[in-house]
Amino acid sequence: MTHPFALDVDTLSGMKPITTAVFSLGSNLGDRLEHLQSAVTTLAGTPDVIVVEVSPIYETKAIGGPEGNPDFLNLVVVTETTQPARVLLERAHAIEAAHERVREIENGPRTLDVDLIIVGKTELDDPAIQLPHPRAHERAFVLAPWHDVDPGAVIPGQGPIAELLAEVDLSGIVRRDDLTIEV
Repeated sequence: MTHPFALDVDTLSGMKPITTAVFSLGSNLGDRLEHLQSAVTTLAGTPDVIVVEVSPIYETKAIGGPEGNPDFLNLVVVTETTQPARVLLERAHAIEAAHERVREIENGPRTLDVDLIIVGKTELDDPAIQLPHPRAHERAFVLAPWHDVDPGAVIPGQGPIAELLAEVDLSGIVRRDDLTIEV
């Protein structure tokens, strides 16, 4: 229990703690690479969000959705931020909306998908936000690119991504070193 007269130095100084937030980006409609580039640029321009790492790009077979669902380009962006999880989720949704993301068909084609995977060690189970992302630990298109840039990362409540990656099916996912994103 915190001492009732203890002072929070960060609160007194106006500083906010910095935490790591990880986003997974994907696109399977239109100019997929341009959609990803625009999303990374927008994340990098977000107040109080610093892009630390952008993973290599992976091409991934679509999971579920309608027949003929095009392949995705996926990547992971590791950031440091003072923003709370809900603000980061709102930003992710705003970036999707700017790319005319439509949520009509579950697992359907989309111009851009921006998922908030983790925010530090935060665990939330709320209808509006779930952290860590409830399926990230099962998705090769999240784990493989994330592992490339932060192999020691851990998903709270699930474990080290290196161990999780060893347990997922990697068929249908190919690293595309011929494609790059500028930060």
